[in-house]
Amino acid sequence: MQLRLLSLCLIIVNFLEYIESQHIPRGRRHRRMHPSVSQNCQSGCATCSDYNGCLTCKPRLFFALVRNGMKQVGVCLPSCPTGYYGIRSPGTSECKRCKAECETCFHRSFCTKCKGGFYLHTGKCFDTCPAGFENNNHSMECNTIVHCEVSEWSPWGPCTKRGKLCGFKRGNETRTREILQQPSALGTPCPQTSEARKCIVQKKKCSERVKGKDEVKKNKQRKKEGDVPRKQRQKKQEKAQRGEGKRRDIRA
Repeated sequence: MQLRLLSLCLIIVNFLEYIESQHIPRGRRHRRMHPSVSQNCQSGCATCSDYNGCLTCKPRLFFALVRNGMKQVGVCLPSCPTGYYGIRSPGTSECKRCKAECETCFHRSFCTKCKGGFYLHTGKCFDTCPAGFENNNHSMECNTIVHCEVSEWSPWGPCTKRGKLCGFKRGNETRTREILQQPSALGTPCPQTSEARKCIVQKKKCSERVKGKDEVKKNKQRKKEGDVPRKQRQKKQEKAQRGEGKRRDIRA
């Protein structure tokens, strides 16, 4: 008899609880079942909370913690923002923050671009490039130091003097070499590319056809000044000679 009464009491209590639950609003019943989950999730969120933002993301989206005022909230993005790199796994895809000096990276140990004041080298950021490299302020990367390279000396040229190859015994001869590689800012500068030395040759007379630079210049100058033909010059010389002869006869 007592067992029957006890069973009847339990049935009545469960029935009253059921009736009470039917009068509670639907949203309130959901929060009571899941106090940390909200139904008003942002686009891309699978689950979220009013305070923490997204808790989990829909498939193929990355979960990231971003600062919102004084707190961090979760967001779901198709790709990770600047300063983060993505990690995909069967359970979830997350965005992890790059190192402090990295602006972009594809892994925490490999930067692809450094923040201002740092130079990129082999996936790391340096305030000063290591030995053997120099700072490139244009690309903000570490470039290999390049030293100057020159070719071998050419053979010595002919012995000359004032542009002529004859009519002298002592002259000068020169040789040259070419620059094959220009140096970088910190590279070894290029040496001289030409040099001269004195030379001695057997003196030989110049033929009438051979003209030195000085004679060529004089001829050009004469043409510019409008030099008179040879016949006119000869006539002037003859007149001058006749005039001198007359003066001599008068004096006599």
